[in-house]
Amino acid sequence: MRVEIHGHRGARGLWPENTLPGMSRAMELGVHALEFDVALTADRRLVLTHDLTVSAVTSADRRPLYADDPLFPYVGKAVNSLTLAQLRMLDVGVRLPRHPDDPFALTQVAMPETRMPTLGAVIGLANAYEAESVRLHVELKSDPTRPALTSDPAAFTEMVLEELERHGRLGNAAILSFDWRIIEHAARLAPGIPRFALIEPDTLHWHEAADADLPAAARDAGATTLSPQHVMVDEALTAHAATAGLDLVVWTVNDTALAERMLELGVSGVVTDYPDRMRELWRERGLELPVPVAPLRPVGV
Repeated sequence: MRVEIHGHRGARGLWPENTLPGMSRAMELGVHALEFDVALTADRRLVLTHDLTVSAVTSADRRPLYADDPLFPYVGKAVNSLTLAQLRMLDVGVRLPRHPDDPFALTQVAMPETRMPTLGAVIGLANAYEAESVRLHVELKSDPTRPALTSDPAAFTEMVLEELERHGRLGNAAILSFDWRIIEHAARLAPGIPRFALIEPDTLHWHEAADADLPAAARDAGATTLSPQHVMVDEALTAHAATAGLDLVVWTVNDTALAERMLELGVSGVVTDYPDRMRELWRERGLELPVPVAPLRPVGV
């Protein structure tokens, strides 16, 4: 039986999220897919970041790009107001807990002086590993309720697809978004690429058509997979997804008991911050494990 393990933001519970070293280690651990987030900078570069404003939890100011930069400090500023060069001044390798119950600050290995990568750099990393067994799941961060922080969905989608194609990865990737306008554009521009309609209770109001039949609405928007937050998954949702002809990939599942419940409901994939925990559960249940990617060899070896 094949049920996939998707590394959330690489493997957020183990290594800094949305970073090159985090992606490297997740591939070496073994996942079916790397899930990560992208947004556009002020100078139209695609960078990995979960938040549309620079997060104080995952990013730390070190110094300005130049003396008296009026936008410094960069933490808290809109990503689309900063250039790639400004964002590259941030340290994104040390998680800074802002809540006492933040589990990731306790389990995540710090990697100080890690920089925010571009989408091209992540694709290049996967290609350097020759990681053909690992799909790249690119979540386009877009919020229709905050247009000042959000890129034009059509142009944004086209840029991401072009970058994947430029690096020869369009055939081994997927497009994900809570903003189903992205899904619609991806279906039109690249009908062969898998498309994940992300859903959670807090953003269901973005989709008027979803009031009647959520999976059918996602299918009609162009999705090939419905990807709900785990609190939404029950027998009824799995049945409706099957009727709509959609796979069901659940996020974010870090507890093995919850993962077992999701497996019993028949999901086709689990997005997790802890791929190591899921690998152990998969092994216990006799499920097909993703093959770890061999570490990169030093140049000249």
